[in-house]
Amino acid sequence: MGSERDSVVRADKWLWAARFYKTRALATQAINGGKVHLNGERIKPARRLALGDQLTIRKGAYSFAITVERLATQRRPAEEARTLYSESEESASERHALYRQRKLEGHSVHQRERRPDKRARRRIRQFKQQ
Repeated sequence: MGSERDSVVRADKWLWAARFYKTRALATQAINGGKVHLNGERIKPARRLALGDQLTIRKGAYSFAITVERLATQRRPAEEARTLYSESEESASERHALYRQRKLEGHSVHQRERRPDKRARRRIRQFKQQ
């Protein structure tokens, strides 16, 4: 029974352990939302993954095409998590190119809209009064 447990693992649990999502709930939400595909087909969170499975994961504007190399049910440090999968060269190069392009265009992963500061509010008021 121990060897069977090591040979398959739930998709949501593996995505969480591989650090693609911060919580299992987010991994489940992504799978249910159609952001994760196994061999080109949508899956359910309880779907069992095995070694060699091909996953396509979409996170925002970025897409990952990975192969499951190792299985894990526990979340470990990021360095160990990267050993659980291998990403195709094409996927990595496309993702890095998109990152560079978005950076040049002024997009930021952590960029958020802020409330106008005092100077900006004054300018808005002046603009509206004209």
